Amino acid sequence: MENIKKSTIVQISLLFGFSLIFGGILGWGLSETRNIENSEYITQFDTALPTKLLDINGELITELASDEKREIISLEKLPQLMIDALLTREDRIFYEHRGFSCKAVARAFLGKLLHLSLGGGSTLTQQIAGTLYCDRTDMTIWRKLKELWWAVQMERRCSKSEILETYLNRIYFGGGTYGVNAASKYYFGHSATEITPAEAAILVIQLSNPAYYNPFDHPNRAMERQHDVLNSMVKEGFISKADADDSFDTYWANFDYTRTSSSAYFMRDDKAPWFSEYVRRELGGMIYGAEDIYTSGFTVNTTLDLSQQYAASDVMSRYIAYANRIWKREQAARSSSSFKTYVPFSELISLVFNLPGIKVSKERSQKIANETFVNQINPIIDVCSMMFGLEDLKVGIVNKANTISKQEDEKTTIEGTMITLQNDTGYITALVGGSKYDQDNQLIRAVQSKLQPGSTFKPLYYSAAIDSRKFTPATEISDTPVVFHKADGTPYIPQNFKGEWQGNVQLWYALAHSMNVPSLKVLDGIGFDAAIERSAALLGIPKNELADRHFLPVYPFGLGVCSVRPIEMARAFAIFANSGKEVTPMAIRTVEDRNGNVVLNPELDIRKAQQAKGNAIQIISPQTAYVMTQMLENTAESGTLAGQGSKLTYRNDKGRSYTIPLAGKTGTTQNWADAWTVAYSPYYTSAFWFGFDKPGNSLGLHITGATLAGIAMGEYMGSIHKTLPYKDFTMPASGVVKVTICTDSGLLPTPECGNHIKTEWFLTGTEPTEVCNIHTNTGGAAIFYDRYEKEMYKSGQHLTDAVDTSPLKLDLNFLNNNSMKPAENGTADNKTENTEQVPDYNYLMD
Repeated sequence: MENIKKSTIVQISLLFGFSLIFGGILGWGLSETRNIENSEYITQFDTALPTKLLDINGELITELASDEKREIISLEKLPQLMIDALLTREDRIFYEHRGFSCKAVARAFLGKLLHLSLGGGSTLTQQIAGTLYCDRTDMTIWRKLKELWWAVQMERRCSKSEILETYLNRIYFGGGTYGVNAASKYYFGHSATEITPAEAAILVIQLSNPAYYNPFDHPNRAMERQHDVLNSMVKEGFISKADADDSFDTYWANFDYTRTSSSAYFMRDDKAPWFSEYVRRELGGMIYGAEDIYTSGFTVNTTLDLSQQYAASDVMSRYIAYANRIWKREQAARSSSSFKTYVPFSELISLVFNLPGIKVSKERSQKIANETFVNQINPIIDVCSMMFGLEDLKVGIVNKANTISKQEDEKTTIEGTMITLQNDTGYITALVGGSKYDQDNQLIRAVQSKLQPGSTFKPLYYSAAIDSRKFTPATEISDTPVVFHKADGTPYIPQNFKGEWQGNVQLWYALAHSMNVPSLKVLDGIGFDAAIERSAALLGIPKNELADRHFLPVYPFGLGVCSVRPIEMARAFAIFANSGKEVTPMAIRTVEDRNGNVVLNPELDIRKAQQAKGNAIQIISPQTAYVMTQMLENTAESGTLAGQGSKLTYRNDKGRSYTIPLAGKTGTTQNWADAWTVAYSPYYTSAFWFGFDKPGNSLGLHITGATLAGIAMGEYMGSIHKTLPYKDFTMPASGVVKVTICTDSGLLPTPECGNHIKTEWFLTGTEPTEVCNIHTNTGGAAIFYDRYEKEMYKSGQHLTDAVDTSPLKLDLNFLNNNSMKPAENGTADNKTENTEQVPDYNYLMD
């Protein structure tokens, strides 16, 4: 009796437990069914919105949508042949079943047991249900049951057309594309509305394994499967045999065998890909959760000016190509000359004296053979391996050759970068990070590369020299061979370009013509600490990075043997243009959510931080910045950038000509490895660099900061200023004085100085007060002053000088009307040749 009671209790407990479980499952099922009835998720998509990048004028730059490229298209707009191809390949009884097929499930189950490929067991409804509600990477029975449940519910809730439209808009087609319209644009370059039978077949074969059947990676494999689909469509009566064959032949006749299977992200429409990538990385540090960038529908208001970006992209692409043509031509000529001249001698000596180590003809032949294989034979093998499905050939030979080629390109291909900042705001208005942005070239050199700046670095510590009042633009420095001594007492002997010396020169001339020895004497005069501190402040480099960047108390530092980024150089020169105030480069102004609400305001944060600095916002004084600008204008007038300033000459509405002033500096590093130019107008500052990603090669004597980067800069700056009105650099209200000096003595001119005169700006109190002692005679000063006074009154002007009215400190403006032709001795000759040469010093580029 006791046992019967226990048994009854157990049965009741089990029944109760089963009831709870069954009730729970039934309740869940009913709730999910109810959710389907209330949900618009199936037929109306809450699709993730991409992030839009807008330029300074509100023009769309690009959309960031990660690798998931989605585009919605209605079923009515799709050609019937696309639907026919899909049903032929995936689900021929789609309009007959109720969400699943018992026959298909049994076939798939049998195939699993026998380890045979008998076809899949999922209908189109099950596939899209699994995509929307399940994890299709979960290869378990539970996932299949859950998928089946959702398929039945979808069939109950939605029409066949709605299910089909959902499928064609949500399923993955490979290449980072979701939906048939995005896939069609990725694979064929046009909308799905224009799809052909052969193209439809290509798309539907991607559904089972897009990596395996990708036509760009495996054209032979895709061709075979595509042909099967077209034949099946013919058998089903969807198209004729003639139409199928014609479409197939046309597709492969126009197929691009050289194209690679790049992600749709890299094939998006982007008017400024380098800038967009920079903004994307910046957003990654501002928005938590990287995927939010691609799905939350942000609108990013950037600082880019697309009109300037177009000009920058055009100039950089042309001059990078030009530099590579020149360099390769010179390398070929040099190699040919060396081979003809020296190889026969080396062959003879190696044979006579049994010195096989100096025999070079074999090595040269091997190099020629390697180049021929990589550049000529390898591309043919690559295409053949794809056409005939020879995967082992591609993996074993082609990929290895491509790796060798890429490594060689880094050493033998000239790259280039540029960046433009608006002087007063720090806005990045144009950015080109390299030759072409793609999967293999994503290094944004303007903001990432640390490069030796060469002589473009000199103005940074020259500003400290002006501040010290030990040096003025008119200070005479001897350009003669000199021996400096390092900290350990060893001698250091710098050289000038081509070993030429010019004797006594003035500071402005030494800077304009990029003279090394006078610059090192300036460095020696102010001390290493002052030079390092000033240059780091202008560049914005923190103290903890200085040692790693080679900001060390050694003489080569004065010749730019250190590591800087182009964006840092642009910032430093923009500070000169901005009256000495700090300039913070920025690319993002504000970020709005999908409803137009500002959620991030980086510009406001920067402005608040600058305001909080108070007087510390002034990196250098406005007076020093102005004197430096006036000296750097000489570079564009008569120095290494001579002729580039004239490219900023325009005519206004009344036909009057005007020239927007330009100041800047060129630079060429040790062994002619890097070519720089950094220049600025009252509006913008631009930094240009050309060189190799991996050091080791020389650009050659014909590719320098003056002959390449300077010309590219001039053309670009001329283009972006053509719609702007005249504007001059801002002159401080006090603290500077303009004085005409003798270009030979640096002192106040006399009538005997003739054309040897020039106007320069000085910090008040540092201007020369003595009369030229080279071109002078008895009473010369009195005669000169009397003549000057008569000329001024004759023209109705008065002798005025807000700083000092003594005769020897007057601003001799009437002399500026004279012919400003330089003296024949080369004081201000319009040489365009870069007079830069970094001394032989064992510093490696960072």
